[in-house]
Amino acid sequence: MIDVARLETWLDDEGLPGKGEPLETAFVSGGTQNEIYEVKRGELHGALRIPPPEAPTSRDDGILREWRIIDALRGTDVPHTPAIAACSDPSVLGRTFYLMGFVEGWSPMTVDGWPAPFDTDVEARQGLAYQLVEGIALLSKVDWQAKGLDDLGRPDGFHERQVDRWTTFLERIKGRELPGFEEAAAWLRAHKPYDYIPGIMHGDYQFANVMFQHGAPAHLAALVDWEMGTVGDPKLDLGWVTHTWPEDTSEGKGTVGSYVDMTGMPSKSQVLAHYAEVSGRQVDDIAYYEVLAKWKLGVVLEQGFQRAGDDIKLLAFGPVVLDLMRDAAELAATTDYRG
Repeated sequence: MIDVARLETWLDDEGLPGKGEPLETAFVSGGTQNEIYEVKRGELHGALRIPPPEAPTSRDDGILREWRIIDALRGTDVPHTPAIAACSDPSVLGRTFYLMGFVEGWSPMTVDGWPAPFDTDVEARQGLAYQLVEGIALLSKVDWQAKGLDDLGRPDGFHERQVDRWTTFLERIKGRELPGFEEAAAWLRAHKPYDYIPGIMHGDYQFANVMFQHGAPAHLAALVDWEMGTVGDPKLDLGWVTHTWPEDTSEGKGTVGSYVDMTGMPSKSQVLAHYAEVSGRQVDDIAYYEVLAKWKLGVVLEQGFQRAGDDIKLLAFGPVVLDLMRDAAELAATTDYRG
């Protein structure tokens, strides 16, 4: 729970609106990673993001990384939550936190199927897909150096580090064999993108991590959950989106995860073309990024599976990881990619 009195004092010290008026807080969402609270006081309407008390201290550094990214997006055309203020003093609420503007909208993670009118209007639903990739296309164009993010990541050697980094990570958590892992890793070592233009990347970009404005036409309200945000290769965000995106979405073919119905969505080719048009980047090397996305996501989810215990949600990652590794190896073996 939030200490309202201490938060109130901090808001006053920051010179934020509503001094002297009642402060209202309400838990919105959260778990082992971070928690979000809605904060209202006078004209102030924000969302406070903070690690739970039991989270490791490294989560505080992650909160500040997230804050730097959303603060850097100020003044850009990337849909984002407005940055209000951040606090690294643990005497206030016990953990580092930041306050961002509250975004009105909906998330595909909090609805049962597409909400109206996207449930019946297929043309409107297609706009959700185009808006999804447009978000990262716009993100890829942000001048990260001008925004002071030179030290946020290590863009030099980004691709050269991927296989070693995630192989080492898997070795630390390894509890079973993952068929296809070595084959995909060898392919990634032997290939590279056609070009590499560093930029801000979200790191876990998918329908689950965006919010849309209410009603049609589809319009992104904000990119959210920047826990894996860094400066690297923005096209990996694209590969993260398209590696399970079907070319044929008719007649119920294809889903991306269990929370999104892809029926009637644009084809993968159409989505890639839209990204290329908005970003100005070529997408002819998307196969490389899709192999990397499948392989890397498999490793990330394997960590959850290995620590699952009796957690049903994490146990469900088990077969998903095997599918991802198999698909990564198969795509690597069957693509004619020349990079």
